[in-house]
Amino acid sequence: MSKQDYHDLLKPEVINTVSGLSLISRIVVEGFTSGLNRSARVGPGMEFSQYRGYEPGDDLRLLDWKMLARSGRYYIKQSEIESQVTIKFIVDSSASMLHKETDLSKMDFVRVLVATLAYMAHKQGDAVGLFALNESDVVSIYPKADKKHYNRLLLELINLTNAGKWPETHISNKRIPNRGGKELTFFLTDMYETDTEISSFVKGLKSARNEVVVLQIMGAAEMDFDYGPNITFEDWETGARIKVDTEKAKTEYLTTLESRLKNIKDELLSNGIQHHIFRMDAHLGEALQLFLKQRKRLS
Repeated sequence: MSKQDYHDLLKPEVINTVSGLSLISRIVVEGFTSGLNRSARVGPGMEFSQYRGYEPGDDLRLLDWKMLARSGRYYIKQSEIESQVTIKFIVDSSASMLHKETDLSKMDFVRVLVATLAYMAHKQGDAVGLFALNESDVVSIYPKADKKHYNRLLLELINLTNAGKWPETHISNKRIPNRGGKELTFFLTDMYETDTEISSFVKGLKSARNEVVVLQIMGAAEMDFDYGPNITFEDWETGARIKVDTEKAKTEYLTTLESRLKNIKDELLSNGIQHHIFRMDAHLGEALQLFLKQRKRLS
């Protein structure tokens, strides 16, 4: 299997193991970084602009051993992206994220996406945290930067359960800590809301010092309305069912969807929040490109 060929691993039985998630993440990140232009700044130790003296608390992995051998002094390769950033992943674990396409649910895809981005962050020495919410449960893994922490994050990703709706705004906003430092927050959701509970929550995440990115997870068939001639849709969160003649409904559906997605994007951008639709058939390298671009904004 080539480094960039991870698609054969996108199966629930692989995704829902720590070793499987770890393998997928490593293949995607290594394939992506090996294809980067040499001049790209992708983190400490990979490209650097100058040296500085070692200071207590510095990551020993960044020591330049050749400089030590030549001079007898400890030097750190000082990257253009040197300062540690806190990366927070917030996952919508409401029932609508159980929507499936080609045997994978949105939640399965989110597990892979978060694991891959977290691995990239971990390689750069960033502190990574995970928060997952629905109306009956909350998972909080506070940001840290060590390897054991990454493995724990993978385990918690696998153990996430989906139920009910997204909690009301006054509840959800209290569940996510804000340290006030340099933070990059990714919110992974399908933006399915009964009122404005998700939109209001996202707006409350933005501060003067952080970057907030909404990754709206969409299935390919969901985006293209590529279904058979007749299909019955069921609302995961209410149980309501409706039978649809897809040929008649397609044009109206696509027009309505385009308008909704534009409204979401415009509303979030007006609040300084980035919005990206991430299709489940997209290459994960696209998410890594986005990650590096957003992270650079904080450097």
